[in-house]
Amino acid sequence: MTGRFGLFASLIFALLLGPALTVSAVAGPVDMVPINAMDRAAFVVKFGAIFEKSPWVAEEAWEKRPFATLDDMHAGMVAVVKNAPATRQLALLQAHPDLAGKEAQAGTMTASSVAEQASAGLNALLPAEMIELSDLNAAYKAKFGFPFIIAVRMHTKEGIFFEFKRRLQNETQIEFANDLQNVYIITRLRLNKLLDAS
Repeated sequence: MTGRFGLFASLIFALLLGPALTVSAVAGPVDMVPINAMDRAAFVVKFGAIFEKSPWVAEEAWEKRPFATLDDMHAGMVAVVKNAPATRQLALLQAHPDLAGKEAQAGTMTASSVAEQASAGLNALLPAEMIELSDLNAAYKAKFGFPFIIAVRMHTKEGIFFEFKRRLQNETQIEFANDLQNVYIITRLRLNKLLDAS
C-alpha cells in the first residue's frame, strides 16, 4: 500500500509541477527519435489506444512533434484533451467502462482496461461487492452523466470503494475535473507500459 501511495503521490506531484518528474517516478528514458520519425498514421496505430477509444487524441498530438521526452509527448496529448471542447472531453469520459460493469462481464473492455481493473482485484469481487459496485456505478452516472474514472493501479480495492463513495458527494464540475485528472494519470501509465513492452 505504501509503495502504491508513494507512486501515486509522485505522479500527482509530477503532473501538477512539471513533466520531468514523471519519468523519474515511473520509467526510464525513451529514445524519441523513432517516435518523432513516425508519420501520422503510424503514430496513431502505435499510440491511438492510450486514451480510451479516442484515437483523435494521438492524431492531434502528432502535430506537436518533435517531442523532447516521453513526458513532453504525454503533455502534448494532455494538452489536446484540455483544449478540446467540453463535448469532446465528455465523450472521452463516456468512452470509459464502468468499474466491473457490463463491459467487464461481457468481455468487451479494451485490453488495457481489463488489465487495469484486474490489478485492483475488480475481476474477482465477492457477490456483495459486485452488487455494491453496480449500485455505485449507477448512482454516479445518474448524478453526473459520465462514469466514475480512477487510476485503479494506484489503489487497492478498498481504496477504490472509499474514493467512489467520497467522490459521489462532489458537484458535477469537480467530478468532471477529477475524472479528467485520473484519465491523465491512467494514460501516462499506459504509455509507460506500452513502451516498456516494445
